[in-house]
Amino acid sequence: MGIVAGLDSSPDFTRIVVCDTDTGAVLRQGYAPHPLDSPDGGRPSDVDPQAWLLSLGEAAGGGLLEGVQAIGVAAQANAVVPLDAQGNTVRPALVGGDKRAQVAAADLVDALGGREAWAHAVGCVPQAAQPVTKLRWLAKNEPEAAARTAVLLQAHDWLVWQLLGRPVRRTTDRGGASGTGYWSAATGGYRPDLVELALGHQAMLPEVIGPSDAAGTTPEGLLISAGTVETMAAAFGLGLGFGDAVVSLGASGSVMAVHPEALHDPSGTITSLADATGMHLPVVTTLNAVRTLRGTAELLGLPDLESLSDLALKSTPGAHGLVFLPYLEGERTPALPHTAGTLAGLRRESMKPEHLARAAFEGMLCGLADALDVLRGRGVEVRRIFLLGAAAELPAVQASAPSLFGAQVVVPQPADYAAIGAARQAAWALGVSQGTLDPRTPPAWQGAVAQVLEPGEELAVGQAVRQQFVSVREQTHPGAFRL
Repeated sequence: MGIVAGLDSSPDFTRIVVCDTDTGAVLRQGYAPHPLDSPDGGRPSDVDPQAWLLSLGEAAGGGLLEGVQAIGVAAQANAVVPLDAQGNTVRPALVGGDKRAQVAAADLVDALGGREAWAHAVGCVPQAAQPVTKLRWLAKNEPEAAARTAVLLQAHDWLVWQLLGRPVRRTTDRGGASGTGYWSAATGGYRPDLVELALGHQAMLPEVIGPSDAAGTTPEGLLISAGTVETMAAAFGLGLGFGDAVVSLGASGSVMAVHPEALHDPSGTITSLADATGMHLPVVTTLNAVRTLRGTAELLGLPDLESLSDLALKSTPGAHGLVFLPYLEGERTPALPHTAGTLAGLRRESMKPEHLARAAFEGMLCGLADALDVLRGRGVEVRRIFLLGAAAELPAVQASAPSLFGAQVVVPQPADYAAIGAARQAAWALGVSQGTLDPRTPPAWQGAVAQVLEPGEELAVGQAVRQQFVSVREQTHPGAFRL
């Protein structure tokens, strides 16, 4: 038996778990917030990476890492750390969904010849959050800093590099590289020309190493694995495999599934990412998920989503004919950026608060079922759906999701899945280095403790509700949704 550690450097904190290499059982945990300052009290768009190191050191205090043989690093996606030729930061890291870069995203799409050109090149169309778009923003708004930028790292790359003592070799993994906008999951290679298109010149990019490879060993003999971004680490921590999909309920929603190959989608609806095991994670996003529920709760004067859920369960499937198209912020899937939400099926008997509450839950879930259908329509097998996010615990969500999705739904108990996934990656790299694990087969850890929900007898009713939603969507926005 050995022990390994996984750390998750999220936008707000560092969380560390120390796990048994054989079973994945969590033995110890550490936590520390990032020491970040924002003048308006919100999350900053520019962050000094040293804050991540300070948080890491605090979270690892008290001998937390004593006896650990290997460390895996997961970190927030889309955080770009521009370095000069000496390895010093040119400016603070550009992090998060940076709205400053929205114009830059549109510029890049046009510069390469449109959405289809980007989808073909790297499997995704530039969005404001992506590293390639942030480079374009940097070139346009801080040309001196852009000119000094010689090396490009993401958050987990930078942390791995620091833990190894800033060696000449800099590494990343397929998962992190696939979200940059200048690496293709389909070809497994960088597109340096797209870096130049965005930044104005070439820059050094980290070497992409395999899922079970080690990035290196610290002077103290501690093995550091490849690392990855939080999404891929959480998928690995959950134990996702072929046939599994994840529906994530945030303010917006996302659907991703494990697939053996990269998907080329000319429309850009599917973002083709790589996972932390050598497989692929095609992703489809919606702009409206839990924000639909919050808006409905406010409209009905309810204090929280639990109250909205209780109210919705006083109605019945189909909400007495009410259908809510939840396109409150416009929508990305289907591509209706300038539309608004629609409430259809109003009759005297349906004009009750409980029916509107039920329609909000069904509309949100049917919108995510549309996103699932995009993947299914491209041959992605979906046998089991992991439902993530605080809203996944709501009884109204759990009552409707299996029959609307037409599949078994798994609701994992809350846990630090990104940190656990990072630890599992560390155990894999350690086992390979010791000759005890196959580089193609990760360690078989205990799966997530979860509630399993089956469609059962409700499947036919759920599919009727889903068809009602589809009919209203097609009548309101004919031809907007194409598989």
